[in-house]
Amino acid sequence: MKLITVQDLSTLVKKHGFDNFLNDLIDYLKQDFVRWPEFDKSPRYAAHVPGGVLELMPTADKKYFAYKCVNGHPANPFEGKQTVVATGQLSEIKYGYPLLISEMTVLTGLRTAATSVMASSYLSREDSSVLALVGTGAQSEFQACALKLVRPIKTIRYFDTDALAMDKFEQNMKDKGFELVRCSNAKEACTGADIITVCTACKGHVVVIENDWVKPGMHVNGLGGDCPGKTELDKNILFRGKVVVEYTEQSMIEGDIQQLTPDEVGQVLHAELWEIINGSKKGRETADEVTVFDSVGFAVEDFSVLRLTYDLAEKYGIGHDVDMVPPIADPKNLISVLG
Repeated sequence: MKLITVQDLSTLVKKHGFDNFLNDLIDYLKQDFVRWPEFDKSPRYAAHVPGGVLELMPTADKKYFAYKCVNGHPANPFEGKQTVVATGQLSEIKYGYPLLISEMTVLTGLRTAATSVMASSYLSREDSSVLALVGTGAQSEFQACALKLVRPIKTIRYFDTDALAMDKFEQNMKDKGFELVRCSNAKEACTGADIITVCTACKGHVVVIENDWVKPGMHVNGLGGDCPGKTELDKNILFRGKVVVEYTEQSMIEGDIQQLTPDEVGQVLHAELWEIINGSKKGRETADEVTVFDSVGFAVEDFSVLRLTYDLAEKYGIGHDVDMVPPIADPKNLISVLG
């Protein structure tokens, strides 16, 4: 079995190339989303605990079973700890044996960016050049760098309630070829944007993006509404145009559409993302329509990134081969392992 540590993943991404990894991940996501009905799917298990949530996100097709174990603790940075950390596993279906155990904190950043960029490629205007980034935490650089792969982004207008987070973002992005515009509030960041990507950690029914900031032709990636009681968008935005989600059953619990009644969800929901990718439903059709990707993150995305990581680890010989299955000749003689 292959073990991929944080250091192994860093080596792998450098070896393969950051942009190449993201482009390949987008391809893997499309391959998996287009065959969405083949996957075993369910809303994630969530243990809501003081200060946050711990979640298990499983899925399977006919070849692999994958899961991610992940937390979300918004106050962690105040104690010098990360808001989100994760690990994941990929196992073969035929025998049930584990093939890969991997870090998934960085992989979650990569797969979240790749998924929102994939959605943006179908839902945003092709000439989109101005990105409004509201929330410059751990996800922000991944989002900005990934979006330039599918849209001609020249300017990033950004805001965070934490000035140090904006300093960090500016330092990390200063040599990436963007015009960086530091803004004093979220409204200013959204002014003149073609795409608004909002990803904040504040837990609560919060209006981060106001309805009247969203102008005709804009696309909104709503990424921070990812658990019950946590929203970012003025609910009136959802009635403005096409709303696309990953998995309706989970999004009604965790996404921005949790603000709506079931009847209202039926009214505003245009498609699940896989339906756009397989062509059964349309993405953006006109230059002036408003589109919203109400993303909560789903296990198939973790499946895709674990599958890619396994393939690249095998290709480059990166990672540690470890014994996680008892090496016994007689499969019924388990106690022999203890000698």
